[in-house]
Amino acid sequence: MNESKFNVLLYSDGSQQSFSAAVYTATLFKNMPNMHLTVVQVQESDEGSSGAEYSWKETWPVNPTSDWMKLVIDESDIVVKNQYNEILNKTNEIFTKRGQDVSHQVIYSNPSITDTVDALLEYATKKQFKLIIMGTRGLTTLKGLIFGCLAHSVLNKSTIPVLLIKKLSQEFIDSYCADNS
Repeated sequence: MNESKFNVLLYSDGSQQSFSAAVYTATLFKNMPNMHLTVVQVQESDEGSSGAEYSWKETWPVNPTSDWMKLVIDESDIVVKNQYNEILNKTNEIFTKRGQDVSHQVIYSNPSITDTVDALLEYATKKQFKLIIMGTRGLTTLKGLIFGCLAHSVLNKSTIPVLLIKKLSQEFIDSYCADNS
């Protein structure tokens, strides 16, 4: 990878939390001309396959297909639907403008949190990322201990800085949508 690029890994699992992380990442991406973004997904695998690279345009965040999106589209009022579409379109526009600086990687791993964390961090270390960005529900330490939390496990185990993004505030969303630059 190019030494002058600031390589950032954005973990995406199609959840609402990873969508918030993508929106926040788009803000960074717009303001950091030397940033190279790799959107990483982890898929279940019985074998220890290292992964596959393909165009980020073929997958989320351009074409999110998760259950929470169906909930947003099916059960929300028109204002929420319109705002969601505005956010999605703006995020995709930012990523598309810098298309050569965005790639997508699928990593295969066993489905446990421990194996997923190990696979993600092994890939991030090997590719020399400078920052990992992930969405999180923001579980308390006790709930995280009981239920396990991928984002906090990555945070605790990583030697690379990790930026955890919780649900975006309405103030952030309003500012993001209003920014025409």
